[in-house]
Amino acid sequence: MGIDVLEDSNFLLLRGKRIGLLTHPAGVDRHGTPTVEVLRHAPGVKLVALFATEHGIWNNVPAGKPFPDTQDPRTGLPVYSLYDGKNVHHVPSGAQLKGIDALVIDLQDVGVRSYTFSGTMKRAMEGCFQHGVEVIVLDRPNPLGGIKVSGPPLDPNLVGISLVCEFPVPYVHGLTMGELARLAKSTPGVLQINPALAAKGRLTVVSMVGWRRTMRWTETGLTWTPTSPAVTDFASVVGYAMTGLGCELGGFKHGVGSQYLFRGISNQFVKPDLLARELHALHLPGINFRQISAPSSHPGQAGTGQYIEVTDWDDWQPCDLSFYLMRLACRLEPRNPFVNVPKADASRFLHEMGCAALFHDLAVNGPRVDIEGYLRKWDVEDRQYREASRRFWLY
Repeated sequence: MGIDVLEDSNFLLLRGKRIGLLTHPAGVDRHGTPTVEVLRHAPGVKLVALFATEHGIWNNVPAGKPFPDTQDPRTGLPVYSLYDGKNVHHVPSGAQLKGIDALVIDLQDVGVRSYTFSGTMKRAMEGCFQHGVEVIVLDRPNPLGGIKVSGPPLDPNLVGISLVCEFPVPYVHGLTMGELARLAKSTPGVLQINPALAAKGRLTVVSMVGWRRTMRWTETGLTWTPTSPAVTDFASVVGYAMTGLGCELGGFKHGVGSQYLFRGISNQFVKPDLLARELHALHLPGINFRQISAPSSHPGQAGTGQYIEVTDWDDWQPCDLSFYLMRLACRLEPRNPFVNVPKADASRFLHEMGCAALFHDLAVNGPRVDIEGYLRKWDVEDRQYREASRRFWLY
């Protein structure tokens, strides 16, 4: 990881500089020591401020909940919130960056466009470029690897509209954070960064040593540190790519009882046996389903649902299941969940999915929507993207 390379170089890149650090609990070195502590005790380095995004520095803030600037009780350092509910652009201000020579960014991503950390990184870069602060990104593995690309590309008119719409990439994009940073600096107009500021902006990516694009997280030898309260292990990372969109609207829910977040699915309107038959009938490549039960949040009750197993990583298409769940919801639930969606829910869903055409199609055609046609179209576009993105590859 980039933090380990930085340590092995005896922090030469940071010596003599006043440093801000944008990180979270999964920002740790190979020994599990938080990057906050590593930099706080690094020789010749002056760590002067922390910057936080969704969930906070220590993962103690619920998803989507804003929080103000504060003081970190562990270190006494100021914590500047890029998720305070007031700064709608999530861009660090000149006041927050005052006195900082370089902003170090160490965020572990999950390889999926709708996770907010890559968007936070991009907007932090914008603020730094605007105020003459150097950006240093400590690279980390894409836990899904650097080969898998899947799902809808982001509609061009949505780019920059929210933290989950910062990069015009497929839903599963196959890039590391360092590579996304390079994409942002190299194509500023596309990403709505001022080209003149991007040209003058200073970006350094501290690359990893030993990571290969074919590696999944389980092949890195590293221990997964939860990136958010619901993504606690690699199984939930894989599940996030498979079910995150399909469980956003309607009766499908990820998790069974109080367990198996993102890997178990259930539907309050569909009996377990019928759900099992419908899912098996999809014959989706690379995955299988088995029935599971888990304790419910209601005393004396158990939840029942289907656990998604990845049986062949090469055949597995990460996003396909979500879109079949959407069509199943239209067919099996009492009403089409994509009709008359409250404005806030519709906006959130559209931003995360990134494809307005399918959203409209689901509302109009419901169970008749041609999911297979969309998947074929996206597959062509994803292949084109994969070739075009090679110029940003570091590995």
